[in-house]
Amino acid sequence: MIAPSSFPGGTSVTDLAVYADAAPDGICGGTPHMHLASTEAYIVTAGTGELHTIDARGFRRTALAPGAVVWFTPGTIHRAVNTGDLRVVVVMSNAGLPEAGDAVMTFPPEVLADPARYARTARIPTDADERDRAAAAAARRDEAVRGFDRLREHVEAGDADALAEFHAAAVRIVAPRAAGWEEIVRQRPLRLAEQAVASAAAIARGEGGHLAAAAVHVAPSADGPRGFGMCGRLRPYDVSD
Repeated sequence: MIAPSSFPGGTSVTDLAVYADAAPDGICGGTPHMHLASTEAYIVTAGTGELHTIDARGFRRTALAPGAVVWFTPGTIHRAVNTGDLRVVVVMSNAGLPEAGDAVMTFPPEVLADPARYARTARIPTDADERDRAAAAAARRDEAVRGFDRLREHVEAGDADALAEFHAAAVRIVAPRAAGWEEIVRQRPLRLAEQAVASAAAIARGEGGHLAAAAVHVAPSADGPRGFGMCGRLRPYDVSD
């Protein structure tokens, strides 16, 4: 059952502190990955960094500083780079899909080819202590960076096949868990869009009955320990009604 939400656009909101430790290539930051069905937005609230991306147009660096708003569509391989206490509010489309696993990390091809090995490499044990979970998050980040660097080298050399192969591998990994995704979209963003269309049509007819259902919702405080996400330590907000 998907919790109803009137939060704008059927989106989710997360407070993110991007990882500050260095990967094997010496760059500090998060785990490179790609969303298959969701658009992601960064609203930078503090610190500095970059967004490193790979798509059909090639490899790109986008500067991140307070006040910057950057978003990227499904299929954009992205890596959050932290050059100085980078903090971001993340807005994700299709709330429920990212949580249902629409992301695939850029592990090397031999890991992507084996679903069981991919699952082991991606896993952060929930029953471990803080230090062990941090070590697991760093290990999977480092493995994804190795794959990301290989992909970037191929793309910069003009090899489009490597990116297409990664896309195909990502779909194979995610497909077994995607059966319920259409319903998630229908119950969150599509439902809100249909309500907005109905309201606009009603107003055009001179009707305003929907205004009587107005309400204010406040998300609970997101205090408490941060979880281990792909890009960094995170606190998701509960924006269900």
